[in-house]
Amino acid sequence: MKVNKVKILLLASLAGLVLLTGCTATKAVKTAATPAEDTAWMFHDIVNAKFVKAHMAVPMPENVMMIDARPYKGKYAKGHIPGAISIPFSQFDKKINLLPKDKNTLLIYYCEGVKCKLSHKSAKKAEKLGYKNVKVYAKGYPEWVSLKDNYGSLSAEHVAKLIADNNTVIVDARPKKIKFDKGHIPTAISIPFSQFDNFKGKLPRDLNTPVVFYCGGLKCRLSHKSAAKALEMGYTNVKVFAKGYPEWKKTYGQSRATIQVQAGEVEGSIDLERFKSIIANNPESILLIDVRDADEFAKGSFKTAVNIPIEKLEPKIKDFPDTKPIVFVCPTGARSGEAFYMVKDVKKSLKDVYYVEAEINFKSDGNIEIKKPK
Repeated sequence: MKVNKVKILLLASLAGLVLLTGCTATKAVKTAATPAEDTAWMFHDIVNAKFVKAHMAVPMPENVMMIDARPYKGKYAKGHIPGAISIPFSQFDKKINLLPKDKNTLLIYYCEGVKCKLSHKSAKKAEKLGYKNVKVYAKGYPEWVSLKDNYGSLSAEHVAKLIADNNTVIVDARPKKIKFDKGHIPTAISIPFSQFDNFKGKLPRDLNTPVVFYCGGLKCRLSHKSAAKALEMGYTNVKVFAKGYPEWKKTYGQSRATIQVQAGEVEGSIDLERFKSIIANNPESILLIDVRDADEFAKGSFKTAVNIPIEKLEPKIKDFPDTKPIVFVCPTGARSGEAFYMVKDVKKSLKDVYYVEAEINFKSDGNIEIKKPK
C-alpha cells in the first residue's frame, strides 16, 4: 500500500510539473511573437544618400528639386541639406506653387529619419498631382549630417541667432575688395576661397568650434568649396549659409556701405546695358572670360566666352593680350570681380579690364538671363 501511495504521489507531481512547464512554454511563445510591422505608410521608391549626392549641384540642376518636408522653424531653419527648399507637409497644399511646372522633374523628399512619415506623405501627394519621378530619402537629414564630408545649410534667421549666441565663427568666402569690404554679415571674417590656404590661420584653433561659411547665394560655390576644405582640416562642426549675403540683405537690410556703392559706379564693372549691347551686336570685340568651374561652363555660357576657372587664372594673366578689352563673367559678380583685381595686381599694364556685376542665369535651354544685382 505504501509503495502504491508513493507511486501515486510521484505521478501526481510529474503531472503537475508537465502542466506547469507547458503553461510556461506557452507564455514564452506568446511573448516572443510580434505582429508584422506596418509599412503601408511608406513610399514605394526609397533612395540613399549616394543617390542624393549624385543629383546635387551648385546651383541645383533645373530638373531636380530637393524638398525638406519637416517644419521650417523647428527643423529646416536650424539645418537642412544644401540646395533643399522648405515645403513642410503641413503646408503642402498652401505651398503647392513652389513645385516645378515640369511633372518629369526629379523630386527628392526627406525629413527626420526612418521613423518620420512626413516625406513619405508628401511624396504620395506629389505623385497624385502627376509628378512622375518622385523619390524619398528615408534616412533623411540625421543620416546626411552624420556622413563624412557632408554638412548642413542654415537659414538667415538661424545665422542671426548664432551671431547673438557668440559661439560661432562666420566666414565670408567672397573676394574681399569687391564684395566683403562693400558689405558683409556682422561679425564675419574674410577668408576668400581663392586665398583659403593663405588665410586659413584665421580659423579657430579648436576644431570643434562651429564654423559657418557663406558667399553670394545659391549659385555661388565658394562657401561650399571652403566648407569642404575646412572638413579636410578636421573641423567637426561645419555648416554653410547657402543663400548667403543676398538673403541676409533681403532679411535684415543692407549695410550703409553697400547702399553707397550701389548708388554710384562700381569700380571695375562694365555698364550692364553696354555689356548686353556688345554681346548682342559685336561679341568678338572683347575677350570674354568665364571664371566658373569647368563643369558649370560645360552646361552653358556665352558663345564667345573662354573658360578659365578662378583658381587657375593667376598664372595665365601674364599672357593676356592687350589688343581688345577683357571682360570677366560669373553668376554673381563674386568670382569675376576677384578676377578683375587679380589682373590689376599681376599685370598693371592691362588697362581695358572689366567684370560684369550682375546676376547671370545660364539656362539649360541656352538662354542667358542678365539682371542687375539685388
